[in-house]
Amino acid sequence: MTAFDAAAFRTTLSRFTTGVVVVTAPGPVGMVVSSFTSVSLDPPLVLFCAGNESTTWPRIRDSGQFCANVLAAGQEPIARQFAGPGNRYRGIGYQRGPHGGLLLDGVHAYVDCEIAGEYPGGDHTIVVGRVRQLDIGRDTVPLVFHRSRFHDGTVLNATG
Repeated sequence: MTAFDAAAFRTTLSRFTTGVVVVTAPGPVGMVVSSFTSVSLDPPLVLFCAGNESTTWPRIRDSGQFCANVLAAGQEPIARQFAGPGNRYRGIGYQRGPHGGLLLDGVHAYVDCEIAGEYPGGDHTIVVGRVRQLDIGRDTVPLVFHRSRFHDGTVLNATG
């Protein structure tokens, strides 16, 4: 038995600052993910976590690929749009990469991958991608998420 509840778990982990990533795939389809990280340099692998109740994840899985778009400061509206219902691409510029991945305009960086595996992770699925291409989008500051709020990546203080 744990000595804490889900609210305490969420509040504690909200103290960890993370980048904001929109995972996209042909369709077009896309979603904001709460976990994205590197796994291996050789071979180059990354992972993201998709909620098991997600209706978007199966469509990304079916494409066999994804592009992790690391959002830049000022792109909070894109994050909110991809986190909500409806046409997530409405008014959002993007282009197809060489492997067919969808690269959102103006992002801080992107990592284009083929899906290499998926693993159970409690109420999420851990998705591992083999990196095919990556680049910094432009010389920007990242959009970050800290204490359950979006921030410009250069301005974080103890009171968040």
